[in-house]
Amino acid sequence: MGILNVTPDSFSDGGQFLDPSLAVDQAQKMIADGADIIDIGGESTKPGALYVDAADEINRIGPIFKSLGKYTNLPLSIDTRKAAVAQMALDYGASIVNDVSAMQDDSRMAHVIQESGAGVVLMHRQGQSSTMQKAPHYDDVVDEVKTFLAERIGMARSVGISPDHIIIDPGIGFGKTCTHNLKILANLDNFLELDQPLMVGLSRKAFIGELTGKSVAEREIGNAAAIATAVWQGAQIFRVHDVAAMKDAIRVAQALRKSCDK
Repeated sequence: MGILNVTPDSFSDGGQFLDPSLAVDQAQKMIADGADIIDIGGESTKPGALYVDAADEINRIGPIFKSLGKYTNLPLSIDTRKAAVAQMALDYGASIVNDVSAMQDDSRMAHVIQESGAGVVLMHRQGQSSTMQKAPHYDDVVDEVKTFLAERIGMARSVGISPDHIIIDPGIGFGKTCTHNLKILANLDNFLELDQPLMVGLSRKAFIGELTGKSVAEREIGNAAAIATAVWQGAQIFRVHDVAAMKDAIRVAQALRKSCDK
């Protein structure tokens, strides 16, 4: 899943793709590099990020969805926690809603997804973006995240969202310390017990910088190591900025994992 942030303030590439033509060019590059899904977002959800109005979010990403549908048949994902934004993207051909709030921030989101037949990514987040990295605490981070995801899967199914359309994401970096992130990454196989496809978003995250001392732009090797670990633990979808390099890391890790199964 290639990340396309159409925002002025995303932690990694904020402001780079606000121009719709540049955003479409970036999407085409990620497709050429081997992306299987393009995930488009108009609101930063990094630690400390401020709320963006739905109308502003739609103005940022509407032209991208309208244009991209002409260039690719790949699945398009909308990274939003607002039902109105999700509806707009779905109307333009998006087929996945990637909601960092797991459909908690907007009471209409579940209905929009169920009515459209879209896929949904349910992610764990402790607190809101503005406060989530202020001393996050868990007694057992793996168990608590898993319990939360199980509850949200149950909620999604209860409103008629097909189990085949639900993806889970433990939310690396969303209300978690470096220690929490490492604990989750080392125990990803626990989440496979929920019987849903498992997605991870590790790309350029702060914990990789904390471990390596590298700036956001220099975290590619750390990303690859983390992604290889996630492959080994059974993750199936990887949300990344550096598509070509991470595709290579995934291929090698998957080949090694398969060789152990024989």
